[in-house]
Amino acid sequence: MLTIDAVHLREINMPLASPFETSFGLTTARRILLVEIESDGLTAWGECVAGEHPYFSDESIDTAWIVTEHELAPRLVGKELVGGCSCPALFRQVRGNRMAKAALENAVWDLEAQRKKMSLAELLGGTRSTIPCGVSIGIQPSVAALMEKIEEELEAGYQRIKLKCKPGWDTNIFERVRARWPDIRLSCDANSAYRVVDIEHIVEWDQFDLMMIEQPLWYDDFYFHSMLQKRIDTPICLDESIRNRRDALAAIDMDSCRVLNIKVGRVGGFSEAIAVHNAAAERGIPVWCGGMLETGIGRAHNVALSSLQNFSLPGDVSASARYWDEDIIEPEITVSAEGEIEVPYGVGSGVTVLTDRIEALTVRRQTLREGARVLA
Repeated sequence: MLTIDAVHLREINMPLASPFETSFGLTTARRILLVEIESDGLTAWGECVAGEHPYFSDESIDTAWIVTEHELAPRLVGKELVGGCSCPALFRQVRGNRMAKAALENAVWDLEAQRKKMSLAELLGGTRSTIPCGVSIGIQPSVAALMEKIEEELEAGYQRIKLKCKPGWDTNIFERVRARWPDIRLSCDANSAYRVVDIEHIVEWDQFDLMMIEQPLWYDDFYFHSMLQKRIDTPICLDESIRNRRDALAAIDMDSCRVLNIKVGRVGGFSEAIAVHNAAAERGIPVWCGGMLETGIGRAHNVALSSLQNFSLPGDVSASARYWDEDIIEPEITVSAEGEIEVPYGVGSGVTVLTDRIEALTVRRQTLREGARVLA
């Protein structure tokens, strides 16, 4: 059993190594909520992937902080847990807030792995020693800048190029990229930027031999994605629509998609991520791990999750250096010349958290112990 002695919340501010633009807007820096839990002399970390604004989901770092401080952490502190799998029942009374829940639950899984002296990947059921990596390229200032960025990432070895797109930055871009690189594994991600009136436009993308079109329509939709999937040969990949195993089953049965993106924060933690993975595997639907501009803490958790067998497509778990001039873990996540990340099989997440660097980046903090909140 694990008894949680304390939960520490920290907000850190980190500038991105380069701006990242999607249909939601331009991101140049991240405000990030980190959680650290203590249990009988051991510590483990989790990362909340909620953004600065409730654009990707209905959470933001500020709502996640409030819910974690006042609802989730108090349910965790002082409790005896079997392990990470105990968290969903513990948090069930709190509806939604899946990214806040995931930060705490994932830390408990890491803590459990340390207590059992095994790797997080092994505890989750992972079997892969390496994972294939793709890269997500944001909307660029110009076509020339995009071409330069793609060439750079291909030279780095990435096995799949994903292009963020939106109306006005789509068909012409795909034409230009395919003309230059006719054989690369290419996909696109719309982040829900299109509507039913755009279906005829999207159907034209079949000509570009895309691996998938990710979340082209509404963020909470299955029905119209099913209509679209019946019109096109290119597989649709759902991201924002999939919150849990039930959503995955509904989307698959409706033929709303033929690929799933699993983001551990979006589904509420490792327990539900494994359940979505298993549901897809049972129905022959491949999955891959999406990214949310994580620091090395969240990135290491993504690597562990991606070691599960049905993560058969290159995900967005790319190198730390693509996003941060200096990460908050060591060793930093690196990608081989073959476009792969080695899964660490040391105890826990396999990385060391650089607490001194985190302290230097911290702008607010809160400690919760049984029966008390302590401002550090």
